[in-house]
Amino acid sequence: MTRLSRLARYGFDDAARAAELLGESGLRLWDPAAQEPLDDAGGELLHALSRTADPNLALLQLHRMVESAGRAAIRGNGGSVAASRGPIADNPAAEAVLTALCGDAGLRRRLLAVLGSSAALGDHLVANPDEWRVLATGKTGLPPNAEGRLEFGESAGEGPPTVPALRRAYRIALLRIAAADLTGGRGLEPTMAALSRLADETLAAAYAIAVGELTATAPRLAVVAMGKCGGNELNYVSDVDVIFVARGDEDLAAGTTVAARLIEICGQVAWPVDAALRPEGSRGPLVRTLASHDAYYRRWARTWEFQALLKARPAAGDLALAQEWIDNLAPLLWHAAERPEAVADVRDMRRKIIENVPPKELAREIKRGPGGLRDIEFAVQLLQLVHGRVDETLHEPGTLPALRALVAGGYVGRDDGETLLRGYRFLRSVEHRLQLQHLRRTHTVPDDPAALRWLAAALGYTAVPGRDAVEEFRADWVGHAAQVRRLHVKLLYRPLLEAVARVPAEALRMTPESAGRRLEILGFADPGAALRHLQALTGGVTRTSAIQRTLLPMLLQEFADAPEPDRGLLNYRHVSDKLGSTPWYLRLLRDGGPVARRLARVLSLSRYATDLLTRDPEALRLLADDAELQPRPADVLRDGFLAAAERYADPQKAIDSVRALRRRELFRIACADILSRAGDLAPEHPLDVDAIGIALSDVTDATLGAALAAARRARPGPDGLRFAVIGMGRLGGYEMSYPSDADVLFVYDAPAATPESEASAAAHAIAEELRRLLSAPAPDPPLGIDADLRPEGRQGPLVRSLAAYAQYYARWSRVWESQALLRARFVCGDAGLGREFERLADGMRYPGGGLTREQVVEIRRIKARVERERMPRNADPHMHTKLGRGGLADVEWAVQLLQLRHAYDVPELRLTRTLEALAAARDAGLVDGADAAAMAAGWTLAARVRNALTLVRGRPTDQLPQHGVELAGAVQVLGGGDPGEFVDRYLRVTRHSRAAMERVLES
Repeated sequence: MTRLSRLARYGFDDAARAAELLGESGLRLWDPAAQEPLDDAGGELLHALSRTADPNLALLQLHRMVESAGRAAIRGNGGSVAASRGPIADNPAAEAVLTALCGDAGLRRRLLAVLGSSAALGDHLVANPDEWRVLATGKTGLPPNAEGRLEFGESAGEGPPTVPALRRAYRIALLRIAAADLTGGRGLEPTMAALSRLADETLAAAYAIAVGELTATAPRLAVVAMGKCGGNELNYVSDVDVIFVARGDEDLAAGTTVAARLIEICGQVAWPVDAALRPEGSRGPLVRTLASHDAYYRRWARTWEFQALLKARPAAGDLALAQEWIDNLAPLLWHAAERPEAVADVRDMRRKIIENVPPKELAREIKRGPGGLRDIEFAVQLLQLVHGRVDETLHEPGTLPALRALVAGGYVGRDDGETLLRGYRFLRSVEHRLQLQHLRRTHTVPDDPAALRWLAAALGYTAVPGRDAVEEFRADWVGHAAQVRRLHVKLLYRPLLEAVARVPAEALRMTPESAGRRLEILGFADPGAALRHLQALTGGVTRTSAIQRTLLPMLLQEFADAPEPDRGLLNYRHVSDKLGSTPWYLRLLRDGGPVARRLARVLSLSRYATDLLTRDPEALRLLADDAELQPRPADVLRDGFLAAAERYADPQKAIDSVRALRRRELFRIACADILSRAGDLAPEHPLDVDAIGIALSDVTDATLGAALAAARRARPGPDGLRFAVIGMGRLGGYEMSYPSDADVLFVYDAPAATPESEASAAAHAIAEELRRLLSAPAPDPPLGIDADLRPEGRQGPLVRSLAAYAQYYARWSRVWESQALLRARFVCGDAGLGREFERLADGMRYPGGGLTREQVVEIRRIKARVERERMPRNADPHMHTKLGRGGLADVEWAVQLLQLRHAYDVPELRLTRTLEALAAARDAGLVDGADAAAMAAGWTLAARVRNALTLVRGRPTDQLPQHGVELAGAVQVLGGGDPGEFVDRYLRVTRHSRAAMERVLES
């Protein structure tokens, strides 16, 4: 092994150069003959060099620094320039540096870490060869103070320091902070705090120098720290944002002089001072009075200016005046989120910041780019603005303390908060290392391979099996950025923020007195009972109570928009009592997009959906995802329901699982219906009454299919027995509403060699078992099985063979039975048998030659009889959605008459759905276009009203009330507006529908 390869093991890329610097003419740490360190002390020094971020840079800087120390000593003793260029080992001052490094392990670790990580600080130590001593371990064995304090030493006399003394003191303090940071002596937050304290002391010293130079009376002038300095999270290299505040007009002239001089001094000593956050920015006066600031923020300040005030704190000058300025603006700051545009302003500003990043740097920007520090800061600050109005624990200027307060208060989930904390620490650590290298302001990860290797090493990354240090760093960076961006979007664009921001701060405080007044204002009929609900939900100091205190003011606002606010709150109490202890419930309401407001609308408007939810609280999760508010495809429902039934051998357990699935699907459809006309709460693809009818029919099909499978397992019957369920009425027409029963016919076909009586009995047992299973008491909406449309009605057998149906229809069928068969379709069971029944039905419902005149008259007579006899007593025929004038039955009879008369000749009419058949009749010229439109409008409106009334009342009804909370609730479900105007519209639409129906029936 050569000497050079041995040196390469210490991390020196240029081993030849390292040998020169370490050898006889250099530091004399390496023995070329033995190919090893000269002695144990030299070995420790070489080992320490190898552990730095850049051993090559550290060695070069150490050599330069030791050489500089020796030359300075020679020149200080009157030696010549030529003499100062002699060998390092021949100079006692140079030897003193090496001796100190070998004897002081703490100094060795700190100094070499700085030399290997910061070329700029290394150059400073070369230029100031005595300052390495400030990193030496103290006599007590403790490291030097790295808290960001300025030390002027014995040279400091009375009065302010000189600018050169301040510059030197600043560099020494910065050197100590960097050394403690690089050697793991402190974490990120103490480092940021130390840098911010150093900025404060530098501002204070510069202020003192500027005031000392005045010939006039010193003004009352405050320097307010803003931005990162105000948040005690300053970088190594960053502009220090400040605002200057003068007490009165008499302080303006001198105050402006002091402020300008302070900016000049700080620029010479440390960093630029940026006063652009002041009112009117760089166009406005550098210094304003307290009163002028107050007037500006009250009249002209924009949202971003209040956002900036979150980090304001006294820094230098008149600290009492600075605090008075902050206290004066606090009420304005903590009401800024109530401005209508506030939340949108913060979001727009974040978008603009990203747009202003050069495209070629966007993916490497750790501050402004997606997934960068700004994503975390903006999310935290917006949450502070919205929730900090009433929660003073959120009044933290620093990002990390504010984020912890948001987590403690329940505004951010624990896991999300911890992810953001880790992301912030990682990104700020990367930023610190980048800036420390050359003491330049940068936030861009380099793309040069060598620079990336240095950065990874500076951050402590090492190679692992299968990945080098750079790949390890990149993997962490990509992971943190992705998580930060995801949570930024989740928090910054959370709909709950806008809803809470709209609630006045007084209403958010939720004290008994303020809550009671608020409840009365919001229209709660029983404020006392409502207050008891609030106290039960928000009492205590648990995290659950804290989250409820955040949610409830917004929810109360939503409940108040409903006709019965008390019912909405009561329903919310019931749901919370059932789910409050589950870890996901309140987290979902807080973090789940529009879930909280959607839940409020559902609970306050619909007893039907509320009953479903209280029986199946887990269904609440459906409100979080628009995709979950879409009806599931028929085949998915059929397969899922059937699989659930087949998991249990016991028919009752099987049907219980099926009914639970049906309950979940009904809740899905009901919520989609309620939310489809709810503005910004509506799902991406709202549902109309046609889609609702199809969805409810598909659920019923799947339920019947699974129930039939369970019934057949319990009552198998003879081998080869075919059995099918035929949908009739609204089920057959895919037009079911929430209260609809399942109108069905049962048909069987006996296997060969099986006696008809045995097959009939077996089929009858299957049908009865199916009805028994679905009608058994259970905490689910019942599915009534109505077989009254079978031949001979209730007096006829429940089940018939296909041959018996054919015989009956051929000999005894009447025109109304042909009319009923217009909607007949196969639902479940034996598909072949079902299709055979449909072909049998075709011969009845599409009679050759259409109807005779006598049959048309018979249909009209039956229609009139139905109107007289089936209309409920005391019902208003103008307001009855099903049997009333211009309602569902009117349109359906008209369409069915057209089908019976013309479907034999117009195949396009052979449809089971009312509106589709009506459109086909219009296209075939069988009904006037205006009449078709009038009937379609009447049928659609009546169907929508019927569904809405069931959703609101929780019980079926066909009667539209003329006033009251149920009418108001139904109107709100249907899109809102004045209930009286809605009734007038309903009467007008159905009147036109009735007139069109009469023209069709009389034609």
